Amino acid sequence: MSRPATGQVVVRERRRGKVYALRFRAYGKRRYVTLGATPAGWTQRLAEEELANVLADVRRGIWRPPVAEPAPAALAEPNFHEFSSSWYARRELEGLRPRSLEYLKWALSDHLLPHLKDHLLSEITIQEVDRYAAAKVAEGRLSHDSINKTLSVLASVLELAVEYEIIVSNPARGRRRRLPAQAPHRAYLEPGQVLALLDAAAALDSEDRARRRYRAAALATLGFAGLRVGELLALRWRDVDLANGAIQVRQSKTSAGVRRVDIQPELREYLVVWKAETGFAGNDDRVFPTGTGNPENRSNLRRRVLLRAVAKANEALPAGAPERLPERLSPHVLRRSFASFLIAEGEDVAYVMGQLGHTDPKMTLGLYAKALRSKRRRSSFTLAEAADVEAVEPGSAGSAFA
Repeated sequence: MSRPATGQVVVRERRRGKVYALRFRAYGKRRYVTLGATPAGWTQRLAEEELANVLADVRRGIWRPPVAEPAPAALAEPNFHEFSSSWYARRELEGLRPRSLEYLKWALSDHLLPHLKDHLLSEITIQEVDRYAAAKVAEGRLSHDSINKTLSVLASVLELAVEYEIIVSNPARGRRRRLPAQAPHRAYLEPGQVLALLDAAAALDSEDRARRRYRAAALATLGFAGLRVGELLALRWRDVDLANGAIQVRQSKTSAGVRRVDIQPELREYLVVWKAETGFAGNDDRVFPTGTGNPENRSNLRRRVLLRAVAKANEALPAGAPERLPERLSPHVLRRSFASFLIAEGEDVAYVMGQLGHTDPKMTLGLYAKALRSKRRRSSFTLAEAADVEAVEPGSAGSAFA
């Protein structure tokens, strides 16, 4: 005959509080069953009541040892493409500004995913991060600063993976993963290059049948008013005072960017022609919209307007010719070029700062000091000289600013 069921309550002290368990004999064997801890509501009294119930079940022969629940199946580890996509979706739900989302998409789609999309998160090691950075340097497309920005996005994605306990540590975090800073190369165009760019844009406009022939006017506004891309695309006709020669910038990334910009004589001709041609010339209409009047995308402006004009301008020039335009020209280069024109002509720094929307004179002088030393630029062209040229329609023969 087996021994009668007997038992006791066992109490152990743990960090989370007291843990209660039962030790007893059942069906000829010693048993041990953990009940729970004080945070879950267990007390000495409840544990003793449970012991009495268990012993009663043992005597009736209905007690059964608890069956351990099967461990949940391990979830498949996501690759970087899958995880970064969900990470980006979280950023969208957080309500980030469209410009911030566009920046994250640029870092992921254009740079990180081509190198890492098929890697499991655990396969992105420190060595792999360093290999990515070295590959971007070898491509020669991005500065060290821009590569470091993509590494910061990578670190943000992997930090969430650490929080989810998918990986133990973040291999992209820390200064040792960053490339050394470089003195930035602040490119700007020579006047002849600007003229070639606008000639090419005007030629593309003449071939366009989609009623979006604003290429020359948009690039002229960047090059001869110094607007940022966001400022350009937010511009409405009520902000353009052609009679008094002024553009009112109302939407800018800084408070100093809200400003009045003088319309240079050569720019006025482009805007006059474009306003007469566009189907969206009302006060509330955007100056440079899509074909349906909606806001244009800054990426489209660069790819479909600026870079196509660059390619067309370079078609007639041999490789290596000094007049060739940089193939990866950015809209901001035109803004720098405008500033260099003004400084080369001897305009007061305060005036240039006001036209650009800068608050720090060091920024103006630091970015465009090369123009002060460029004798070739001063002797080859000035805005004032262009104003003396007889105004003709942009793109026509004989125009200094075709």
